[in-house]
Amino acid sequence: MNELLKIEHARKVYQSRFKGVQVEALKDIQLEVNKGEYTAIMGESGSGKSTLLNMIATLDKPTSGKLYLNGDDLTQIKEKAAAAFRREHLGFVFQDFNLLDTISVKDNILLPLVLSRKSIKAAKPKLQELAEKLEITTLLEKYPYELSGGQKQRVAVARAIITDPALLLADEPTGALDSKTSDQLLDIFEQLNQNGQTILMVTHSSLAASRAKRVLFIKDGIVYHQLYRGELDAKAFLEKINMTMASLLPR
Repeated sequence: MNELLKIEHARKVYQSRFKGVQVEALKDIQLEVNKGEYTAIMGESGSGKSTLLNMIATLDKPTSGKLYLNGDDLTQIKEKAAAAFRREHLGFVFQDFNLLDTISVKDNILLPLVLSRKSIKAAKPKLQELAEKLEITTLLEKYPYELSGGQKQRVAVARAIITDPALLLADEPTGALDSKTSDQLLDIFEQLNQNGQTILMVTHSSLAASRAKRVLFIKDGIVYHQLYRGELDAKAFLEKINMTMASLLPR
C-alpha cells in the first residue's frame, strides 16, 4: 500500500485568553495513513482530535512538526493557496452538514467544481451516478431546508466526493443523526472505502469507529494506542474499542 498521509512530530500550542498561559493541544503526533485505508480517530473531549483534523485540512498549522499529503508538505502551503489545495485534494463531511440553504441540492453538490472552475457539463454523469448510489436522485431540485438530517448528510457526502478527493475527512459525521440514519451513513462510508476511497474519521462514537479498519486513540496530545480490525466483525471490534476507551478514562 502507498503512503498518503504522514505526520511527523506534530505539536500544537495555543495562546489562552489568560496572558502568558499556553495550552498544548497536541504534544507529539506521529502517524501514517496509506491509500485505501479507513481510519477512525478517538479520544476524550479536549484530547486534540479536532485540532489534528484541522491541521490535516490545512485550516491550522502545527507549532512544530511536519504533515505531508501525497508528498506535499502541508505546513508550507500559503494561506492564499490553501482553499484551492483543499478543493483539489480533500473532501469534507461535517456533523452539521454545512450545506447552503439558498441553493438547490444539485448546486450544493456541484459547488466545489464551480469554485475550482471545472466544467459542470462534464460533471453531470458523475453527479447522476453519485445521486443514484446515495439514493438522492429525487432530491436534486429540492433545497437543503426541505431535507431530513440523513438526506442532508448524504448530500454532503456527494459534495465531498464529487471531486474525487485523495482523502475524505469526516468530523463527527454521525453526531446529528439517529441510530438508523447513522447506520445508513456508515454503510455508505464502508462502500466508498471498498471502492478505494481513503477515509479519516474523527468520532466520539465507538459504534461509528467499529466500522473502520483501524482506530487511533489520542490521549495527552499523543497517539496513545491503535487497534486494527483485521478479521473481526464490527460487533467484536466494538467490544475491543469500548475496552480501550474505558482504559483511557481518568482513574
